[in-house]
Order: sequence, then structure tokens, then C-alpha cells
Amino acid sequence: MTKIKSVRTRAWNWTGPTVPPKGNFCTNASDVLWDKGDAMSSFRFHNWLTCEIETEDGTVGIGNAALAPTIVKKAIDKWYAPMVIGEDPFDYAYIWEKMYRRSHAWGRKGIGMTAMSAIDLAIWDLMGKLSSKPVFKLLGGRTKEKIPVYYSKLYAGSIESMQAEAEEAKKNNYQGYKMRFGWGPKDGMAGMRENLKRVEAVREVVGYDVDLMLECYQGWNLDYTKRMLPKLAKYEPRWLEEPVIADDVEGYRELNAMNIVPISGGEHEFSVIGCKDLIEKKAVSVLQYDTNRVGGITAAQKINAIAEAFQVPVIPHAGQMHNYHLTMANANCMISEYFPVHDVEVGNELFYYIFEGDPDAVDGFLDLDDNLPGLGITISDKHLEHFEIEE
Repeated sequence: MTKIKSVRTRAWNWTGPTVPPKGNFCTNASDVLWDKGDAMSSFRFHNWLTCEIETEDGTVGIGNAALAPTIVKKAIDKWYAPMVIGEDPFDYAYIWEKMYRRSHAWGRKGIGMTAMSAIDLAIWDLMGKLSSKPVFKLLGGRTKEKIPVYYSKLYAGSIESMQAEAEEAKKNNYQGYKMRFGWGPKDGMAGMRENLKRVEAVREVVGYDVDLMLECYQGWNLDYTKRMLPKLAKYEPRWLEEPVIADDVEGYRELNAMNIVPISGGEHEFSVIGCKDLIEKKAVSVLQYDTNRVGGITAAQKINAIAEAFQVPVIPHAGQMHNYHLTMANANCMISEYFPVHDVEVGNELFYYIFEGDPDAVDGFLDLDDNLPGLGITISDKHLEHFEIEE
């Protein structure tokens, strides 16, 4: 069997046009700070990492990561790549444990786990290409004819602009819609009213026959959320996402136990055990790990099995091909998040500028090709003039 001979990382920094930041765009964990300016700045992803792993026969697997790519790149180049080179990619479980245990003192969350995720995604892409099968076929195969998707944008703005965006999105028959809150605890009762006006306005457009998801992005706190939940209930949200910071697991548990609106989270969890704790403590009703943060596909499949045993649905954070393959192969992953192609704003859009192959949603669904090996993406050269690339 062919062995891994090289690992190449590149950090892609977007220098092209961006949508300028707006006030009350999306609550986030930085809102509590007294700093002025764009509180979302540290949560914008205007750079990305690609990780290409090549085997002796010339086959290349592609992985990626969106968090702190220049730092993750150094972790891979200096620490993890030497552990991977010379290994058989089909020994993926051993490779994962080797990376995890040999960096456990510092790498079990954050930068280390993100680096491991990028490598693991590349290895699964490699295995698919070497087997001439799409990754979802290696994971168990097709559990659904097509993947239903929900529209994920609707950042806070004027009521008129949000309703116009929702009206336009409705033309694609998405199976749900996710909107963001623009006001949090520091904005008091007046901010609560602004949030509620926008939920009501979007519900008015999309109606009550599709799900509406509400996103806080860690920008609220326990007290504020407890006050908001009864006010939100009449709009029948599918879930309230990340109302408090990721470390406040007890806060998630308390909110979920109120049984007013289902609580979702896990996007900022970084391990199998961390996700297990969220599930076991009944902290979330919907789990949303991010595959390129939580340890890659190898870790995600373990988490999926735990979640299914507890009957907690899994809806991975963000669209992107690695998540679509997991969703296709797992019956407990019932729908996918879908970011429409858009000018670069928050940064999730960069995936469309760096990679080719992500399927378009058609009439509220997307499909994966049974005959396309690996993850089905390639690195694009169409937008190179808008990137500074660090080798």
C-alpha cells in the first residue's frame, strides 16, 4: 500500500473586496467588552488553510481549516506532519490517536485539534481517491436520496432588508432559514424589542410551514436568555443557537431544561469527549460540531454514534463538502446548513473562492455524486489575484 510522502500547507489571506461591517450585525462573545468598533472582527474568517497530503503514487488528499490558519499551519508543519509522513493513510485511526496523544498536553483543543482536523480531512479525501469511492460511501453510504438544506445568512439589519432577503431566498424552497440577532444584554429592553421585531418580520415572510433557526453566536448570557426564551416561544423556532459562551456548559444545560425552545450548540467544542459531555448532560437538543475543528471525520463519526444513541440530532456547523459527506452517510444528520454564494463578508464565503466542487442547492436540496472519489473538491486558481498565500 502506498505511504504518505509529504504534507503541504498553505495559508490563504483574502485581499479582495469585502462587504464592510455594520453595527448590530450579529451578537458575539466580544460584545461584553467595552471596546468600540467592530465587535465581530475576531470572528471574521478572511483567511483559510489548505492541507495537501501526497502519497508515494502521486495521489493528493485535500483538507482545510478556517480557524487561525497561520498558527495552525505552523503546528502542522513543525509538529504533526512528521508524525504523518511514512504512514499508510488507511491506518487513519492509528494516525489520529498518534497525533492526539503525542500533543495531548497542549493540543487536545483549539489550535492542535484544528490542525489534526485538517490532516484528517485530507486523509479521508486520500482514502476515497485511492479506493475510487466518494467519502460518504466509505462512511456507510447513502442514507437519503438528497440532502435537505437550510438557508444560513439573514444577519441583522433593517427589518425591510431582512424581509427582502428572506423573500428572495424563499424562491429556492429552502427547508429552513437561520437568522442572526443583532442585540444582546448590553442593549437592554430596547434591544430585546429590536430582536423580537426582526424574528416576527422574518416569520411573516417565511411562514410557519418551514423551520426558523435563531443564532446568538455566544453573544447573550444566561440571565438575558432566560428572559428572552418565553418571548421567542410564540414564533416556534427550531432552535436557539449558542446563546452563551461555549465553556458555560451548565448554562446550556439550564436553558435546555427549561424546555421552551430547543438549545443548540457544539460549534466551538473541540473533542469527542467534549461533545459527549454536552450530550450526556442534556446541554443541547441539537449538536452542531464543526468537522474541521472537532478532529475531522474520524472524530465526527464517533460523535455521531454517541449522539444517535442518545437520540440527539447532529447538524454540522457550516456547509462545505466534508460536512455534506457526513450528513449523507448518517441518518441522524437530517439536514445541512447552507451558506449561499455571496461576496466575502463574515468569511464562510471563502470556501467558494478557494475550492471548486461544492454542490449548489437546487429547490432546497443538494446531492453528492456517487462516482466522484474522495471529498469531491479541488483547489481553484480562479481567484488567486485576491489572495496572499503563505507557503
